[in-house]
Amino acid sequence: MESLPNGLWLDVPPGCFPLTTDCMVLAWFAHTRGSKSVLDLGSGCGQLGLLLCADDPDCHVTGIELEEAAHLGALENIRRNDLAGRMESICADLRRVPSLFAPGSFACCISNPPYFSGGPASRFSPARREDCCTLGDLMASAAWALKYGGDFFLVHRPERLAELIARGAEHKLEAKQLTLVRHREDGPIALVLVRLRKGAKPGLTIGELSLRHGDGSPTKEYLEIYHIRED
Repeated sequence: MESLPNGLWLDVPPGCFPLTTDCMVLAWFAHTRGSKSVLDLGSGCGQLGLLLCADDPDCHVTGIELEEAAHLGALENIRRNDLAGRMESICADLRRVPSLFAPGSFACCISNPPYFSGGPASRFSPARREDCCTLGDLMASAAWALKYGGDFFLVHRPERLAELIARGAEHKLEAKQLTLVRHREDGPIALVLVRLRKGAKPGLTIGELSLRHGDGSPTKEYLEIYHIRED
């Protein structure tokens, strides 16, 4: 059982994707405050939804999750945290988003999607493979669900960045903000955080985030992301 901010708890059922650094940095990056409706594409057992609801009491998150075990875990996490009025989980293929929601139903989308399209990564669990969720599928669903001017936040591997931006553009999702994430400030880029906006004009701002200093001590951002108070 994982303790989350503001008294919430996360239980990850056996075999389901755990709470990872990817989820933590994405929740921190996603400026959803003021967004009353968020769609989490590939929501697992509710990790991102719980983090967003813990941070913003006005946030409502709808999760779409294909794996039944993870969906059932999300329902239990929603019940345990008394969030039935602010979170929901739908067990469905995210490629069915156009049949589930009217276009423009959400102010914001968020996703920690599968990273690997094939090759040696085929040994990973379905939650990490693109069998049912290519970048094209992901962008098409987000573009349908988002209102005009709505934002799509996601985390991915740096080697997929060019494809990610190109696939977004195909669906009129313009990359507006990019943050390069390093585990240590002297280390390689490990993740990219991207904000795409539906119908926006070109114009990309780029920043960096390091979780630890060169000596291994946590950065200010690390303490913010993990909600750790400095003594």
